[in-house]
Amino acid sequence: MKKIFMSVLLFGATVSSQAQSLPVYLDESKPLEQRIDDALSRMTLDEKIAVIHAQSKFSSPGVKRLGFPDLWTDDGPHGVRPDVLWDEWEQAGQTNDSCVAFPALTCLTATWNPCLSKLYGESLGEEALYRGKHVMLGPGVNINRTPLNGRNFEYMGEDPWLASRMVVPYIQGLQSKGVAACVKHYALNNDEEYRHQVNVIVSDRALHEIYLPAFKAAVQEGGAWAVMGSYNLYKNQHNCHNVTLLNKILKKDWGFDGVVISDWGGCHNTEEAIENGLDLEFGSWTDGLMMGATNAYDNYYMALPYKRLIQEGKYSTKELDEKVRRVLRLFYRTTMNRQRPFGFLCSEAHYEAALKIAEEGIVLLKNERNLLPLTSHPLKKILVVGENAIKMMTVGGGSSSLKVQKEILPLDGIRARFPNVEVDFARGYVGDTVQSYNGVTVGRSLYDLRCAEELTAEAVAKAKEADVVIFIGGLNKSNFQDCEGHDRQTYGLPYGQDQLIEALLKINLNLIYVNISGNAVAMPWAAKVPAIVQGWFVGSEAGEALARVLAGDVNPSGKLPFTWYARLEDCGAHATGSYPGIWREDHQIIDETYKEDIFVGYRWTNKQKIKPLFPFGHGLSYTTFQVSNLRADKKEMTVDDQLTITADVKNTGSLAGAEVLQLYISDTKSSQPRPVKELKGFKKVYLEPGEMQQVRFTIDRSALSFYDEKTGGWIAEPGEFVAMVSNSSAPSRNVIRFILSIKTLQTK
Repeated sequence: MKKIFMSVLLFGATVSSQAQSLPVYLDESKPLEQRIDDALSRMTLDEKIAVIHAQSKFSSPGVKRLGFPDLWTDDGPHGVRPDVLWDEWEQAGQTNDSCVAFPALTCLTATWNPCLSKLYGESLGEEALYRGKHVMLGPGVNINRTPLNGRNFEYMGEDPWLASRMVVPYIQGLQSKGVAACVKHYALNNDEEYRHQVNVIVSDRALHEIYLPAFKAAVQEGGAWAVMGSYNLYKNQHNCHNVTLLNKILKKDWGFDGVVISDWGGCHNTEEAIENGLDLEFGSWTDGLMMGATNAYDNYYMALPYKRLIQEGKYSTKELDEKVRRVLRLFYRTTMNRQRPFGFLCSEAHYEAALKIAEEGIVLLKNERNLLPLTSHPLKKILVVGENAIKMMTVGGGSSSLKVQKEILPLDGIRARFPNVEVDFARGYVGDTVQSYNGVTVGRSLYDLRCAEELTAEAVAKAKEADVVIFIGGLNKSNFQDCEGHDRQTYGLPYGQDQLIEALLKINLNLIYVNISGNAVAMPWAAKVPAIVQGWFVGSEAGEALARVLAGDVNPSGKLPFTWYARLEDCGAHATGSYPGIWREDHQIIDETYKEDIFVGYRWTNKQKIKPLFPFGHGLSYTTFQVSNLRADKKEMTVDDQLTITADVKNTGSLAGAEVLQLYISDTKSSQPRPVKELKGFKKVYLEPGEMQQVRFTIDRSALSFYDEKTGGWIAEPGEFVAMVSNSSAPSRNVIRFILSIKTLQTK
């Protein structure tokens, strides 16, 4: 008994001794910054240099001597990318790296539902945790300046307010799982062609009013732990080491305490990287080897070249310690966070989330003669036409390419939903027949040697016998369509789809066109097609979601996150001739001046009195809504005041549905040019037939302000403003006027 007692005392003494000897950097009871200070003081120069650059395609080293694990990143704007080999882009050949493909971010944004954005982030975070990923390279919030941008499908539309409200809950949801969001591509990455050479010339006002707000919200409201620099240049400096964007705006003005990560190959100069805000270097092309080099990591700009400059005395460790401090902070938030939950992969909950987002994001653009929903008509035979009905869209497109556990294709989804209806198929056209992308196969062969005439003849013949024709076309993720690294070369549909649609219309007027894309496309036949649906790239549940919307099991509620121009020339970037820019004499840099300035998207069409094919915010339902009784709680507000605007919305149809009420503000008289209207609020409302709700918007002076280039701040000028509540950016009768009664004041 005495021996047992003595053993207990000795054990207790040992535990107490261990607790007392626990280093500060490992003591979770200590403040975070104190732990970082302690860890930093223990690191050697070599260890510090090591943690600020990659050691493989997607990882950077921890500090093994101190117990810090390696940091693993992965592409993941729409799902966790399959693993590649340590030092190569080829697939690793694993059997446990499949994932759920969530809808592309254009579809998410088209839901106009921040709650779904949070669900998206949470679900993606859980998949990342299971796969051992600590940083997801997304979300993207670059503004849709031109519909030719091949990467628009990864972003959140054309409006800074909408993107700001949708990105914040995404980040919060993702990081609640202990996985860092890496917001990209910061900043002004608004086209893909020549992305490494484009030097953007833009006014300070447009920069702050249009192109930065979503990034600012991601940092200050979302609390993003990482930001990825973009490939392009601004003020003749590459954005991965840009003194204005990184040091001044991001870190100083916005107070960003996270890590700036280079895009892969985005670092170009050691001294600029040291001085201008880059913290963690990935994917660089060293020694002039434009395709990379095996085991080149020690030759990265922030590796041995940086170490040598310190050893030579050109730099102290001041800048290095600041970079390492930020990386350590990221470690504590991710790899060293013992409170992180466990993840799970390909769960039913994740598929349900993907399906819900897809259903709410699909947009009903047109529905004459109530051709939709399909279940409202007696049908014996449905003809599905188009390659996109049988083509996987989760594969390809660049860094968003995924290896999915499953992807329900549109044709399969329609056939499953209508088991008692004959569902026939005609390919109609042959587009992309590539069988794999980076080792991920497309699941079925798309080879077809028939000529266009033969394919058209087959589709027309079958259309004669069908009650309704569903044409599932649009773009894909091939080069020069919706893809990374290239822009589209034309606004029109590829592969002769326009001609095929015209041929089908001559035979069968019950034509439903479903556009699969992340961008707007030209529709010269739009007036003749009774029903048009924007189907996006919606991931694993694509066929299920589309079939449910077409059938009427789901009442569509999606709204466009960008303006759908009738012609490319109606877009400001093209009307001004500023896209794609002008090459310098040495043909190394292309200068692209944003001549449309703040007038992007609907701001341009409103200014120029151009009627788009479909306005920003547009989207129909299978029911109808009425907005009425717009009022404000006061007629006059002061600079420190708030104004509450209320509107009644009623479901006047026979089906339950959802409407998105959108608040636009107009400054009737300003010292500076201002848009006709600007989105400053939105709310999605679910209503039963006959139900009415009151919807309230509360604004302050920030909703009335513009960026003043002279003072470098935001100004709200006194005078009359107009508030408009509607279901799109099109003209509305629901307007109310109010006064801002102040002298011109600057806000921060």
